[in-house]
Amino acid sequence: MTKKILLLEDDTLLAETLQELLESEGYEVTLVMDGGVAADTTYDAQFDLYIFDINVPEINGLELLESLRGADDKTPAIFISALVDMNTMAKGFEVGADDYIKKPFFPEELLIRVNAKFAHQSASSTIEYGNLSFDTATKVLRKDGHVLALGEVQEKLFELFITQIDQVIDKEILMECLEKPSPSALRVALTKLKQTTGLDIQNLRGVGYILNKKY
Repeated sequence: MTKKILLLEDDTLLAETLQELLESEGYEVTLVMDGGVAADTTYDAQFDLYIFDINVPEINGLELLESLRGADDKTPAIFISALVDMNTMAKGFEVGADDYIKKPFFPEELLIRVNAKFAHQSASSTIEYGNLSFDTATKVLRKDGHVLALGEVQEKLFELFITQIDQVIDKEILMECLEKPSPSALRVALTKLKQTTGLDIQNLRGVGYILNKKY
């Protein structure tokens, strides 16, 4: 059965590019350019996925998704936005988004995430570690059930460890995640990551670092 997508984007060129790309992959795409029309459209038809820009006319994407979730609409949602501050991103996940893509991005990146979303709907892609839950498909991290937003460096380090539990990771590989690599900068970054997430990261001198398994 063809998957139906509601695309809310007021940049005409980007909207048409995304619509054409998604339709070329076999998706049925309904394109709207303001939040009011999007809200009306969700009442008239059912969709398998929402793709919402945030800064759009009438009703912004955050308010729209929050109202849909309040009406018990659990349709998966992806935000695409030029608003890249941590507060907006955190708010996006708080109101019920499954993913958040920062503009500018390659249209193919959105396609990859859409394909991954549908591919993983029936299969678990979640890694559990203590009170942490990490979705490897959407890159969403939750702590005690609440979305935990990490900075770019922290995100890279976290994913390296969480996908290689009980494996030693060379410090040179970890330093590639840093903006200004140095042993001291790595120690600071790892200390902050441990404090934020509670990861049990150990330093094996002369070897590297390891995230120990939780028992």
